[in-house]
Amino acid sequence: MTLKASVSISDSQNAFARSLVANGRFSSLSAVVQQGIELLRAQSEREEAELGALRAFFADRRDGPFDDAATGRAATRAMIAARRAADGL
Repeated sequence: MTLKASVSISDSQNAFARSLVANGRFSSLSAVVQQGIELLRAQSEREEAELGALRAFFADRRDGPFDDAATGRAATRAMIAARRAADGL
């Protein structure tokens, strides 16, 4: 379903949109605006998915097991030693 809507754009946006139509990239100004809205929708969905993944990551970290500083330092020293041994250092 297609609806008609009135929108205001700046002179530079109008010139750019009309150049896209004149160069054959789009069939009409409406097609340019529709593509812009679709790009914004896709960007918003992508950002929301990324934010959801970050929230889930931090919730897992918050709710997961916690090592105290001494345990963390010991694990880091062990990883460094293992890496040095693997590299022959």
